[in-house]
Amino acid sequence: MFIFNSSIGKKFIQAVSGAFLIVFLLLHSTINFFSVIDTFTGKYGIAAADEALFSKGDGLFKLGCDFMSTPVISIMVPILALGFLVHILYGIWLTVQNIRARGGYKRYEVASKAATDSWSSRNMLVLGIVILGCIGLHLTDFWAKMQLPEMFGIGTFENNPYLLLNATFGRWWLLLLYLAWFAVVFLHLTHGFWSMFQTVGWNGKTWFKRVKVIGIIVAALIIFMFVATAVNAFIQSNFLA
Repeated sequence: MFIFNSSIGKKFIQAVSGAFLIVFLLLHSTINFFSVIDTFTGKYGIAAADEALFSKGDGLFKLGCDFMSTPVISIMVPILALGFLVHILYGIWLTVQNIRARGGYKRYEVASKAATDSWSSRNMLVLGIVILGCIGLHLTDFWAKMQLPEMFGIGTFENNPYLLLNATFGRWWLLLLYLAWFAVVFLHLTHGFWSMFQTVGWNGKTWFKRVKVIGIIVAALIIFMFVATAVNAFIQSNFLA
């Protein structure tokens, strides 16, 4: 098929799946940031003992997690996550194919200056592999202890998401690992955002500069919320518990 065999089609798949990635991360980071807001409202760690959704008195982060458990969102999240996974795996495959076609990594060159004007754009394969590797750790720390048991009835799920935040980010070495991961995601997003719009034709001289700035702002906002969540949980676990 044209979309799978042509360079334009392949880039289009990456652009669409990249959009899934951005939406997924924006939603995920916003829900996580609710825990920071809970700190200032005095509701950090407040989660009802019952398993009902949207229990009275729950902290905002707990309510956000309950929202993620509603039927409509439960259907959307796997779709977004699948687009996320397709983007990374397909991107790695395309990069390997390009490297082979050009006779090796050192000979990998492109004519477009826009595609080579940053370190991240020249090392998207490395960034993608690091991101994919850390996803496994993240799924083990959170998804396997909350959504997985609830969705498939395997074992018992943790109904208090604040405990998972504290247990994970309360360890300084794991916090540093996550912060490094967030930095890698930021580099990937800053390149991927403008590359996505370039693929669909927004590569004019004026708009291209604006899209790059918007991409940096969006990426910075997403990573800021992730970092704030992790650091706040570390403080809560080690100094305010």
